[in-house]
Amino acid sequence: MKVEKFNTGDTVPESGIYRVTHAGHRLPHEVTLLAGQIFPRCSKCKDHVQFEVVRHAPHIQAQPGFNVVVYELPVFEEEDDTPKAVAN
Repeated sequence: MKVEKFNTGDTVPESGIYRVTHAGHRLPHEVTLLAGQIFPRCSKCKDHVQFEVVRHAPHIQAQPGFNVVVYELPVFEEEDDTPKAVAN
């Protein structure tokens, strides 16, 4: 069975939980996305991100108040590998 992969900028075909794979700077993780949204870019590796569905959730948009739009995947501080300034 071939797993369909999606890229940043593609339209999310179905609401659900998607595995996110970045271009080398972090381990895969999961994000919930809604049908009709655009697959987001990463604030660090930009468009070098792929998505694959882990679990379909077609009824998620019917939940009142569940309308979160992810425009960009954040890089958390512990993932940031840039040197930090040390106070003397």
